[in-house]
Amino acid sequence: MSLLAIIGGTGLTSLDGLTIKEKRTVDTPFGQPSSELLVGEFQGHPVIFLPRHGQQHGIPPHKINYRANIWALKNQGVENILAVAAVGGIRDDMAPGVIAIPDQIIDYTYGREHSFFSDDFSSDKHIDFTYPYDENLRQQLISAAQQQAIACVKDGTYAAVQGPRLETAAEIRRLANDGCSMVGMTGMPEASLARELELAYASCAVSANWAAGLSDSEITMADIEQTVANGMSKIKQLLTQLIPSL
Repeated sequence: MSLLAIIGGTGLTSLDGLTIKEKRTVDTPFGQPSSELLVGEFQGHPVIFLPRHGQQHGIPPHKINYRANIWALKNQGVENILAVAAVGGIRDDMAPGVIAIPDQIIDYTYGREHSFFSDDFSSDKHIDFTYPYDENLRQQLISAAQQQAIACVKDGTYAAVQGPRLETAAEIRRLANDGCSMVGMTGMPEASLARELELAYASCAVSANWAAGLSDSEITMADIEQTVANGMSKIKQLLTQLIPSL
């Protein structure tokens, strides 16, 4: 049985049928993870939850200890990671409320620690990152959505930006010209670190709003939070199908 970890907000712990059995502290060579690992069970299947921004959502994207998070999950026997995140929609099919399973990523972040091997590097530590998301896990997510009659966008390029501020309209035009479908702040180096540790990693993105300059209205956190809350209900439904199939 493959052990699944879900990286996302603490709201996912309210998934119907999920029982949290333990809050587990894991020390890592890279410092402390964002939170204790929430070890639970869903329909007889073990699941680990990790809120990447901390229990109180107090860690900004550029301050997350991505290395500690991924190392801790690997240490606990995780084989599959589903990263749930809110994004801004850029491509026409990424309207607010849409669920997407991206297949590519472009990294615009800076100053983040991107490797477990920065202090102990050798030529064999290079990873193939041509296809940044695990295709088998991606297809399982798409299949789970279809079986639950949840409409989802089956591909797309995730633009990982630094944050924590939202983007300018000019920056979004640039991302669109680069071929990006959506923009978020946490996709990297989470994905590449998972690849370094040979973990299957896929992303489930909830479009929280149109990205800057693509709508007539101002982006407000109240609107984002409401849209994400509605999107998370779809994510929970998708998980009820995905978890038993792994």
